[in-house]
Amino acid sequence: MRAKTVLPAVAMTAVSMVLTLAVVVMWLGPAVSWPVALIVGLGIDGGWLATLAYERRLAAQGDHNRAVTAVGWCFGVLAAGVLVAHALTTDGSAAVWLAVAWLPVAAKALWLVHGLWERTALTPAALAAIRGIGQEARDEAAVARARLRAEAATEETRLTAVTAAGARVARVQAQTAQTLAGAWSTLETSRKGEETGRALTSVTSPVTPGVTARWELPVWGPIEPVPALEAAPALTDDELDVVVDQIRHSQTPALSYREMATRFRAAGHSASEVRLRAAWKRVVAA
Repeated sequence: MRAKTVLPAVAMTAVSMVLTLAVVVMWLGPAVSWPVALIVGLGIDGGWLATLAYERRLAAQGDHNRAVTAVGWCFGVLAAGVLVAHALTTDGSAAVWLAVAWLPVAAKALWLVHGLWERTALTPAALAAIRGIGQEARDEAAVARARLRAEAATEETRLTAVTAAGARVARVQAQTAQTLAGAWSTLETSRKGEETGRALTSVTSPVTPGVTARWELPVWGPIEPVPALEAAPALTDDELDVVVDQIRHSQTPALSYREMATRFRAAGHSASEVRLRAAWKRVVAA
């Protein structure tokens, strides 16, 4: 991995140094002798190479010197300036020389990238540990997703079963309600029928002379407990009427028959349902 960054930097540096030396010799050759031009070119390249070597030494020690870095960049900018000046003073091929004038700066930039890579490089053990941590996180995420999907499927199945059971219960309740409604309608029709009224009158008249009892439908609702009846002397009709009237008017507004009957039984009085209802009707009529 280190060669992927250092080799391009070395190659670019070599090309830049050779190009700088050649341009200095060709540019200054007509004005001065070629040894002088060669010395100038080698000075530029040597200064650049010396600062680069010192920078690499500091980087190997984990250190950094801004002054050395600034000097190195100055040499790189100087080399690029020489190439640009040569391109601008050359007739016919200025564009070609300008196209390669950026090589010294590019070489310095490649060494900068290589230095950044060295400061952020990790050992194979660290990279393996990072890969292991990433794989473990992916495995946990996959397991969590699978668990969520399984729980969602289970909940969906449960809801489907509960909904089906609720629908069955609702159908049974609807059928039961329909059956009860039909039975209740039949009872109501029978209660209002003329023949039924005459039959009930013929039955209740011998029990309570002078009273034509009206057949009431049974109450469909909660049943109130009735305390056990104790042996007690039977009340006469007048006494029964007095007791019923007292219980009925013991509260304002007057109690209903059901409430009165409950309190009558709770008080320990004894009377059949027929006599108690007859007494209630006599008290109400009075």
